[in-house]
Amino acid sequence: MEVEVVGSDSYGCSAYKTLFETIISDVGKATLIDKTKIILKPEIPLFIFSIRLINKPVNKVISDVASLRQEGNETHLSISDERYAPDILSQLWKNYGRDNVEQQTRFDLVVINGKEDIIAELQVSSGEEVKKDIIGALWRIMPEGIKVRHSIFDGKVITVIATEEIICPEMVKEGSTLHKSLGGVV
Repeated sequence: MEVEVVGSDSYGCSAYKTLFETIISDVGKATLIDKTKIILKPEIPLFIFSIRLINKPVNKVISDVASLRQEGNETHLSISDERYAPDILSQLWKNYGRDNVEQQTRFDLVVINGKEDIIAELQVSSGEEVKKDIIGALWRIMPEGIKVRHSIFDGKVITVIATEEIICPEMVKEGSTLHKSLGGVV
């Protein structure tokens, strides 16, 4: 993940880069991000975060992140992408009950009375959740008084323009220009 921070205060830029990397990592989204550019203008105040994702966020179902096989009335799952393990377990418990889901190892599960084709299509992540998680992380990074925010989404690029009171047209223009520079369309 490449992170570039532009601003008038070198200490502030360095601190925001570290803060961004830490929080994005904490929410488990660092592996989804290709490049980030942050513009800091605290004197205005204006904060612009533009993020280009590696791939466009899409809905994920269990078969996207685990291999499945049916053996009689049991469906065996082997999770191949550990990021989705908690969501898979949660969906299986919700749909089949805790008593019918056996966790043999951290990544190997058995669902009693489960049908492979039905389990394979259970959604474990949505593209909207990814965007919401990233936006939520950005809001935690911004200073307390920065309450007015304008977001631009376009495929793989997410841009948030934030200020204290009123977002002026020139702020939106600067954010849109940054958004376009990372491959977004406005």
